[in-house]
Amino acid sequence: MAEKLSTLQKALNINLDDGLYGSFAEIGAGQEVVRWFFQAGGAAGTISKSISAYDMQVSDAIYGDCERYVSRQRLEAMLDYEQQLNRERLAERRGESTAFFTFADTVSARNYHGTNECHAWMGLRFQLRAGEPDSSIIIHIRLLDDNNAAQQDAAGIVGVNLIHAAYRLHDDPEAMVGALADNLSRARIEVDMIDVRGPAFDSVDNRILSLRLVELGLSGAAMFSSDGTVLQPSEALRKKPLLIQRGRFRPLTHVNMDMLQASMARFEQVADVAPGETMPIMEISMHNLKEDANVCLEDFLSRAGAVSVTGCTVMISDYQEYYRLAAYLYRYTHRPIGIAMGLETLKSLFDESYYEDLDGGILESFGRLFKNQLKLLVYPVQNADTGNIDSIEALELADGLDHLLNHLRARDCVLPLDNVSTEHLHIYSHDVLRMIAAGDQSWERKVPTAVAEKIRADKLFGFRG
Repeated sequence: MAEKLSTLQKALNINLDDGLYGSFAEIGAGQEVVRWFFQAGGAAGTISKSISAYDMQVSDAIYGDCERYVSRQRLEAMLDYEQQLNRERLAERRGESTAFFTFADTVSARNYHGTNECHAWMGLRFQLRAGEPDSSIIIHIRLLDDNNAAQQDAAGIVGVNLIHAAYRLHDDPEAMVGALADNLSRARIEVDMIDVRGPAFDSVDNRILSLRLVELGLSGAAMFSSDGTVLQPSEALRKKPLLIQRGRFRPLTHVNMDMLQASMARFEQVADVAPGETMPIMEISMHNLKEDANVCLEDFLSRAGAVSVTGCTVMISDYQEYYRLAAYLYRYTHRPIGIAMGLETLKSLFDESYYEDLDGGILESFGRLFKNQLKLLVYPVQNADTGNIDSIEALELADGLDHLLNHLRARDCVLPLDNVSTEHLHIYSHDVLRMIAAGDQSWERKVPTAVAEKIRADKLFGFRG
């Protein structure tokens, strides 16, 4: 294994490459990246220009008006503008021998009162070799240190890591992702979005990189839209009502869709949100991925592909416990949140053995889960022994816990779903998966038509036709 380079060594490694030349544009607190390259020595052969536009009016005069200064929109404008200037000013003299790049960031570090969101957008627009079209990497990071100076330092280190990884690890994207946090502890930063594009990454699926962020502990969750576009959580979830359904989705079945539709109708009614306002999210926990397939990337993409045709946003999270998932969502929205689940999952929530690591046990867990009037929307189950449809009333809990459930029901925190399609209750994903593997074509009747078409077209879940 190659020795890990320090931040200064990485900057020097780039400075000593006479085939690279570019500009640095840093807004707000993000004025630390280029400092590493000047400090390393040899910067005259690397840096065409360094600019820091701290004042908003100055920033607008250069890059145009923008609703939010620490945003992807502003970052993209900076990358476009500065890389175009590199070409206009430098291409005639050195375009045949030099790969041009632009690094840009816009950063909000901790203010004096500690009241702001501490985060940064960073990106690199770069030619891999002279004369080639541009590729790009864009990331979003959360700065977790408790003071401004430490956050600026962390942002500077991440920026150097990004530039070095783009040029030295672009052909190993998973290693490139891991290198973003070199020389930093996981307690200092969170990387909750990465998006790569261009010829340097022709065969790279951004969803895989998102999964890698979660797998490495660089992010608690990753999100992407139904068309596979990577989403940044604080922008995607901001001020929206949310309805989450957690599952394995291996594959997604009629039961999953019926649960979502029934939950949405009930949630809009009790949470007083307008029809169509709520964002539906299908969430797969990293725990389930590891348990089912040892984080098999092909299997992960099969699940995501089958979910995507429903139009739902996909989330991959490292939050096995529901109260931790809720805390993550509360970070981005104060609007109502609903979680759809089956009766057996609700029963597992009342298993006190899951909360032995909490001083307050199950009561502390539920206090965290329901602190903002979160709703659990509970889907019934067909009793395998009797054939009856069991709802919450049939749930048998340990002594005393039935009183806790009744209290939560009285507060409308736990709501049974009765507007369901009972003819689907006999469908289980593991049966469908087995039927696909066995070539039993009756599996198609157990999943939505669009899902069946996706499985056949892309040969998902081992389908061979």
